Amino acid sequence: MKKVTNPNYLQHTLNQPIHFIGRGLHTGKHVSMSLHPAAADTGYVFRRTDLAPPYNVVPARWMTVTETRMSTTVGNNHGVSITTVEHLIAALFACGVDNCQIDIDGPEAPIMDGSAKPFVDQIVATGLQQQEKPRMALVMKEALWVNDGNAKAGIVPFPEPWMDMTIDFQSRAIGRQNIAMQLNQENFSECISAARTFGFAEHVETMKTLGLAQGGSMRNAVVVENDMVANPEGLRFDNEFVRHKVVDAVGDLALLGVNIVGCFVGHCSGHRLNNQLLRTLMYKEDKWALTTLEDAIVNWDSIMEDDKRQGWQSEF
Repeated sequence: MKKVTNPNYLQHTLNQPIHFIGRGLHTGKHVSMSLHPAAADTGYVFRRTDLAPPYNVVPARWMTVTETRMSTTVGNNHGVSITTVEHLIAALFACGVDNCQIDIDGPEAPIMDGSAKPFVDQIVATGLQQQEKPRMALVMKEALWVNDGNAKAGIVPFPEPWMDMTIDFQSRAIGRQNIAMQLNQENFSECISAARTFGFAEHVETMKTLGLAQGGSMRNAVVVENDMVANPEGLRFDNEFVRHKVVDAVGDLALLGVNIVGCFVGHCSGHRLNNQLLRTLMYKEDKWALTTLEDAIVNWDSIMEDDKRQGWQSEF
């Protein structure tokens, strides 16, 4: 493998540890969490500091997702889990952190203000250190889709990472919203990261009965009530709802462990469908090629030409 000189194509980790204190959205429990630099090819690994090693280690990968109801939960074979990981993982991935050890003293990542921005701000302030291993990428050669009723999620061939998300709610406070953009650190930091999670006031009691949203409030979520936004400060963006769905999707897709060179298209998709897409993708090896990120970006045309000579035509 040739030596990579462009830092954008090399793996990175944090310059130094970062510490967060907060509360779990669903458990309502106070939590202390520290992000630490990690060796190349480590990926994202949680370590429950409230439990005994070595059973407390939980890799955050697509195959370790154990629950997708209202959030994304990862777990290990010993029954140890961490829930609501998607905002943190989205921030790490979008900011270019490929490898990180996450020490946490409870079963849920802190919700902070309901967005990925508090994580992004601290990661940017801390900075990254370059590692001498190339970033890998999965290049989509053919479109792949999964469906659940009216909801749909897919990844189609495209020469760079891209997101196209649509939501459609009956509530007049939300309605139908769409956003499409190149997925890079600048776009995520400036246009996406501050979008908060949201919920409906009429669902709160049911969720709490199910053991969910125990720590939810208007300090960490947008609340919709009677077709209106109940938060006194209003929305951070006119289309904050669909922007937050992008946060969720970035976090869910980052559990693949490599960059995706292609366009993710989501229509009313959520955590379950996003993970189903990755699980389906891993069993459809004819639809993608694994290579370095540099090769995927620089030589995308030639990669696709090779497939066209074999009879494939783009569906995008």
